[in-house]
Amino acid sequence: MSGRVSASNLSQAVQDILMEWDHTRGYWRDQKSREFGEKYLAVLPDIVTKANSLMSEVDILIRKVRQDCE
Repeated sequence: MSGRVSASNLSQAVQDILMEWDHTRGYWRDQKSREFGEKYLAVLPDIVTKANSLMSEVDILIRKVRQDCE
C-alpha cells in the first residue's frame, strides 16, 4: 500500500469519526463529552495533516530507494 493510499485512508477514517461524533453529541451533552471532544477529537485534523505530510515524504523516499536499487 502506498503512502498516498494510506494517507487517504487515514483522512477518510478521521472524517468518519468526526461525523459519528457529531451524531453522538446529539445524545451526549455533558462536561465529559466536551472534555473528550476538546482533548481527543479537536486535535485530530491537525495530527492527520502532519501525518499525511510525513507519509508523503516516506512515499517519495521509498520510490527513490526502489529506483536506486533497480
